[in-house]
Amino acid sequence: MTSTEYKSKSKRLESLLKMLTEKGRLSKKYQQELNELSELIADYEEEHFAFEPDSLIEMIELRMYQRKLKQKDVAEILGTTPSRVSEILSGKRGLTIDLAKGLYTKLNIDPKIILTA
Repeated sequence: MTSTEYKSKSKRLESLLKMLTEKGRLSKKYQQELNELSELIADYEEEHFAFEPDSLIEMIELRMYQRKLKQKDVAEILGTTPSRVSEILSGKRGLTIDLAKGLYTKLNIDPKIILTA
C-alpha cells in the first residue's frame, strides 16, 4: 500500500467509525469493510510506524492494551498472582525463569526485551 492509499483508507475507516458511532451498528457489508480496512491499516502502520518499547514493563503494558487484558488476566495467563504482576509492572520485583518463559510463550514478548529487564 502506498502512502496515498493509506491516507485514503484511513479516511474511509474514519467515516465507517462515524457511521458506527451514530447508528450504533453497521450492516454486515460495512462491518466487513471496516474489519478489512482495520487490518490493512494496522499492517501498514506496523511496517512503517512500528513502536519499539524501551523496557519490558512498556512491552507488557503494550500487550495488555492490545489484548485488552487487566493485571488479573495477565496473572492468570502467567500462572501467578495479580499482586506479583503489579510488583513487576511497578519495578519492585524482578522476573523468575517461569515468568520469563510465560512472557515469551504466552504473551509473545521478544526474549531480547525479557533478558535486558
